[in-house]
Amino acid sequence: MSQLAQASRDALSAGGALAAQLDNFVPREAQQRLSTAIAEAFEGREVLLAEAGTGTGKTFAYLVPALLSGLKTIISTGTRALQDQLYHRDLPRVRNALGTGLKSALLKGRANYLCKYRLEQAKGEPRFTTREQISQFQRIVSWGGRTQYGDIAELDALPDDSPLLPMVTSTNDNCLGTDCPFWSDCFVVQARQRAQSADIVVVNHHLLLADLALKQEGFGEILPGAQAFVIDEAHQLPELAANFFGESFGMRPIQDLARDCLAECKDIPGALASLQVPVRALEQALRELRAGMEGLPTRGTRFRALAKPEVRAGFDALTESLAHLIEAVVAMADASLGLDACASRAKDSATRLARWLEDGTTSGESHVVDLEDGAPLPTSDVLWYELTQRGFRCQRTPLDVSGPLREHREKSHASWVFTSATLAVSGGFDHIATRLGLEDPPTLLQPSPFDWPKQALCYLPQNLPEPNTRGFGTALIAALYPVLQASNGRAFLLFASHRALREAAETLRDAPWPLFVQGEAPRATLLQRFRESGNGVLLGAASFREGVDVVGDALSVVVIDKLPFAAPDDPVFEARLEAIRRDGGNPFRDEQLPQAVIALKQGVGRLIRSETDRGVLVLCDPRLTGKPYGRVFLDSLPPFARTREVAEVQRFFGVAPTLPDATQDSEQDWYEAARF
Repeated sequence: MSQLAQASRDALSAGGALAAQLDNFVPREAQQRLSTAIAEAFEGREVLLAEAGTGTGKTFAYLVPALLSGLKTIISTGTRALQDQLYHRDLPRVRNALGTGLKSALLKGRANYLCKYRLEQAKGEPRFTTREQISQFQRIVSWGGRTQYGDIAELDALPDDSPLLPMVTSTNDNCLGTDCPFWSDCFVVQARQRAQSADIVVVNHHLLLADLALKQEGFGEILPGAQAFVIDEAHQLPELAANFFGESFGMRPIQDLARDCLAECKDIPGALASLQVPVRALEQALRELRAGMEGLPTRGTRFRALAKPEVRAGFDALTESLAHLIEAVVAMADASLGLDACASRAKDSATRLARWLEDGTTSGESHVVDLEDGAPLPTSDVLWYELTQRGFRCQRTPLDVSGPLREHREKSHASWVFTSATLAVSGGFDHIATRLGLEDPPTLLQPSPFDWPKQALCYLPQNLPEPNTRGFGTALIAALYPVLQASNGRAFLLFASHRALREAAETLRDAPWPLFVQGEAPRATLLQRFRESGNGVLLGAASFREGVDVVGDALSVVVIDKLPFAAPDDPVFEARLEAIRRDGGNPFRDEQLPQAVIALKQGVGRLIRSETDRGVLVLCDPRLTGKPYGRVFLDSLPPFARTREVAEVQRFFGVAPTLPDATQDSEQDWYEAARF
């Protein structure tokens, strides 16, 4: 065992620094094993792929060797919320307990920092549609005059989707760089300077991947060079990387460009007269294109979109209107730095649009994917679109990001630790290793240290119909009702689709427990109300598989309606399956099944969050027991005690069984027994 590995194990032991300095710290052998493996990877500048089951304490397990090693370390988390928690809570506690004086820094993407130039540009502009927006903008102005770091997260009252945010933050496209009059006071520049001089830098996956993508395009390194990387929540990395190594354009960025063109006309004689007409024409072209896309599936291939004449005509009109705007703004570019930046952005938008519209067979890019009849065959990139309620996004996405991820990792000559609670499938790492570009990496599978047979029970209801048949939703609620009665609510119901979620919410409206439904309030608000209710029922869809962290009795049941196989209408996923098939692989075995197993494990991980938690997992998909592949899912879960009898669930919660055994009742009997 290396010196760093021994020191890390000692620090996390019963007589170590953390036990002596931190209240409620509980030494865990699993945590010490994980920390030892991470320390060995650090010392040897090696790769480690490690699954750490819930309760292992992986955050402390990697913070201790990172702080004791003295290596320049980048720690990347899955979300900004986890990033803030790590930097503001966990890192200071461990650093103080170890008594190290290492410097740390928090670094986010530029859209998370106030831009003083754009704040000044927004003042006095008639862009606000409500009194609330005016009030929020005034609060931003007041806060902007006193903030030290300019981190938008400091503004608790500002929603994440506030339309004010693009007005007061910058993007790579609209940043003026060293030409900005506020360059010396720029919060983004200051944050990067702090990161350059820090020993530990905490980032998120979006920023890390944006940096890798920029490196690939030759723009240089944003993040400081590091000797060690820790990628927490590493299961998210391949999907996120596909977006960052691709290319996109959308309705909102082009609308922002149009708005900024007019904003930059302030104090420039003749500018407004020159730009107003092409800007309004561009905005109209965007609206007409979006209207022409009505009736298309929410997501689909470029081929499908352009097959609709209204959409093809809409893109032609958008191309023409962008060309007119470029002509007008280029003529004014010398008048101000802002207009010069707008000219560059307009040209970039036109280039991205043209690349997306090009037919790969005529442009020489035979690698472009469209999967529809008559379209090029897939080998590398997928061209697709996505509709939102009021806009659209067009994307070029690579099928395989393992190459660029491997290239950057090898060039860094650093240690790379990939860890998560959900990486392995049936105890193996082959799937995630392939997607991350890792060839036969050292691995560690550290199971959750919780006492699963005593703390939890897995209930597999009998007699439920196949999940895609009519009546499944009704039968599901009927089967769940005695469980919810036994637990007195305190349940999290996770649905494979928003439609199923809405139907269940409607059915449960008159149930005797408070109901908290995704979409009816901000996520953080819903979770807080759910915790405080004590007996609520929380309903969520796929995005709630992660981040629902409720310790204690408030969450005592997790229900998963269907096995979380990826949606068949996802054009990128469909293209990936086709590529596997062409290469002689088995799409279901090699991609669909392992992806679904990892997604299921994420949802299951919401149930038991501490050594004192108790709860019941309800898996409602009969394919778990009726299909051969069901065993792969069950073998990948913690060692639950399992039952097919609802009476066992009732006894788990200390309730005397009152309903007959499910095997003796028809669906109708169950429904009648469960009716409100």
